[in-house]
Amino acid sequence: MRTYSKSIIKLVTLIFVLSLAFSADVYAKKKNKQNIDLKTYNVFKGKILDNKTNLPVAFATIAVVGENTATISNSEGEFTLKVKKDSEATEIEITHLGFKNLRYKVSALKEKRNILRMELATLTLDEISVYPNSAEYIVRSAFAKIEQNYMDEAESMTGFYREYIKKKKHYVGLSEAVVDIYKTGYFDFGSDRVRIYKGRKGRDVQRMDTLLFKLQGGPATTLLLDIMRNPKIIFSDEAFNDYKFSFAPPVKVNNKLSFVIEFSERFSREYALFAGKLYINMETLALTAADFHLNLEQPEKASQLFIRKKPVGVKVMPVSAVYKVNYREQDNKWYFNYAKGEVRFRVKWKRRLFSTYYTTMSEIAVTDRKNIVEKIKYRDQFKKTQVFAEEVSSFTDNDFWGEYNYIEPDQAIEVAIRKLKRAMRK
Repeated sequence: MRTYSKSIIKLVTLIFVLSLAFSADVYAKKKNKQNIDLKTYNVFKGKILDNKTNLPVAFATIAVVGENTATISNSEGEFTLKVKKDSEATEIEITHLGFKNLRYKVSALKEKRNILRMELATLTLDEISVYPNSAEYIVRSAFAKIEQNYMDEAESMTGFYREYIKKKKHYVGLSEAVVDIYKTGYFDFGSDRVRIYKGRKGRDVQRMDTLLFKLQGGPATTLLLDIMRNPKIIFSDEAFNDYKFSFAPPVKVNNKLSFVIEFSERFSREYALFAGKLYINMETLALTAADFHLNLEQPEKASQLFIRKKPVGVKVMPVSAVYKVNYREQDNKWYFNYAKGEVRFRVKWKRRLFSTYYTTMSEIAVTDRKNIVEKIKYRDQFKKTQVFAEEVSSFTDNDFWGEYNYIEPDQAIEVAIRKLKRAMRK
């Protein structure tokens, strides 16, 4: 069991690693590869709402029907979608767990203030009452059917990556980039690779006080949250026996019924395990989404999973660690679509009365799949030991992303970008 514990620590550490050191900032600038012609694409901005409650629908997928272009709504339901002017697509499709798919004419979209309303997917009594005997059997079957349900050949993709660090409610670091992704087939022995195409950052070192947080691994480690590509992060062969599984009420995903299976640790262990929900298509047994968190009942042991190094006299304890991943269906195959991780820490200096709370977040969304596959060279890939914020340049022009799709920043992040620009000019 000791071997298994070390394996879990290694894998979880790769998801979020923090380096704490006394303040010293580093800036690296990359030149843009090309100037984008702003006349080659249309930009549509809007908001996804629940048609009954008028509440925003967060993390919905907005995709161009018949093409590989897509984006994700932010936590406030807002989105920005860029579609090439020479595109022959006539519709977009919005999908979200528990809602009916919504199709909307591209010709009906305005440049700004599009309000798109989604309807909850209702279930019949017959649909609710159909359950197999074993939830664990369904989960094992989902992993056994990876080859049938997920892409079996390597693909090149374009993605958008964002990470931030908050001290209490204030953003002290924010970095984001368009990235190239080389995604291996789900049964290949190779590993996924990612390369920064175009990125920017902002940092308020003074507000960080005497500590400088560095989030290590960036998009390379966030891609590890693709648990169908990296099942050992949660469900290694040994780990299955440490979890218990149970059925929750089913939901519809992509207009199709899905099992909702809750999992948690069967017994208390000397190492941290996960708990959460898995959404598995009833017909194909493809895992379509997962929400999970790390058990932090023993924070001292869990802190070893996250902290690479820290100054003497500082105690850093994780308070929460929450993760999300979802997949998008195209041509009867499921593709990695979006992943997010958020970890909150309590930082206490020895001779200080009060603690300070820091939150780190990273997210990555696939915004396009390319027709030509290009394997990213080892020397060009972003490595798990690198600090993303040290590899991108400072915030500059407003239309920085050009033709590339990105996740619309929340209002709080938009305000943070303006403040960080001012802080970095001082």
